[in-house]
Order: sequence, then C-alpha cells, then structure tokens
Amino acid sequence: MTVTATSSAADVYASLNGGTRAAATADGAGSADRFLKLLVAQMKNQDPLNPMDNAEVTTQMAQINTVEGINRLNDSVKGLNAQFTQLQAMQGAALLGHDVAIKGNRLALDGEGAGATGRGSYELAAPADLVRVEILNPAGRVVASQVLGAQTTGRHDFEWVPGAAPAERDLRFRVVATRGAGEVAVQPLTIDRVSSVSAGGDKLQLTLENSGTVDYADVVAVRSGG
Repeated sequence: MTVTATSSAADVYASLNGGTRAAATADGAGSADRFLKLLVAQMKNQDPLNPMDNAEVTTQMAQINTVEGINRLNDSVKGLNAQFTQLQAMQGAALLGHDVAIKGNRLALDGEGAGATGRGSYELAAPADLVRVEILNPAGRVVASQVLGAQTTGRHDFEWVPGAAPAERDLRFRVVATRGAGEVAVQPLTIDRVSSVSAGGDKLQLTLENSGTVDYADVVAVRSGG
C-alpha cells in the first residue's frame, strides 16, 4: 500500500522552525495560534511509516509555551517600565524649586556682590583629620581658602562668604582632606536648583539653573528646605 501525504512533513517542519518561529515572537498570541496549526498539520501529514516520536512533539509544545511565556514577560516588563517612569515623573515634579547635589565642583552663589554666599558640598571616603576648601577663579587660581577641621566619613556641606570684595562669577572649588600623612579621597558635589523636569522615553531629566540638563539618576542628594 502506498501512502501519499498532502504535504511533506519535512516542508511543514521547516516552515514551523523557520520564519514562523520569528513571527511568533513578534506577533504574540496570533503567531502562537499559527504555531499550533502548523504543528497539527505536521502531525496530520506525517509519514505513517516514520511518524514523529514523543520527543519531537514535546519539543514543539515546549517551543509554543516558551513563545507564550516570552510574550507575557514582555508585556509585564512594559507595564513595569511605564509605572516606573510615572513614579519618577512624580518624584521629579516634587523637586521643582529645590536644591540638589550632583557630581561637580561648581560653587553655587546666592545673592549679589559682596553679600553673596558660596555653597558647595563634598563626600569623604573615610574620616579626615583636616579638611580644607579652596575657592578657584575661572582661570583655576586659588582666590580664597577655608579650613573646616576634622570631618567624618560621608557627605558634608559648606558655605563661603567672600567678605567685602564682590565675589567673581563662575567660581569652582577644590577640597583637600588628609588623615595623618595620607590623603583622603574626596568627591566634590555641586549644589544647584531644579528649574524644570522632563521625561523622554524611559528617562527622566532635570534642568538645573546653572548646570543645564542632567539625568534624574545623577542626583546624589536633595537638600532639605530647598
């Protein structure tokens, strides 16, 4: 007896494991339905003298479950990303008008002329016996210094009053910290005020008055009271 299949099992299998697998990942549940139909067609048109074994069927079913699982996972991740972005936007909006600290050494100046006050921050990697802040003009020359004494590990704020002479604009600062005969690692932090918040894609950005646009993730600390 001669058995003739309406279509080759090998052809169906090739179709199932070729373009259809990629389409299933892209098109979701509709592609998974086509995946099942092709599997059924493959089983109907297989050579009765050389049928698929249980391992082949199990493999095809596992592929279907994998596709469905990936689609559900992708949907869950998209939902979580949307919720996370909304949460970030709410947190960012609450920062409007507040001061934040970011990595940098720009000295924030409050006020004008001789009445201006310089503000900055820094983070020590270890306790220091002596901490000194140096104020630098735009050319990098030290124009003033302030001894802060011994400081503990962590973040510290400082203020600098220029005195009778009007403070220059666009000043920087440098922090020198020592413990015994060695130096302590210091991360200078710029204090700046948040003027606007924007969300683009999955990233939240803050526009600061003096430092321009920075990522929300770049904020090291928020100063209480603004």
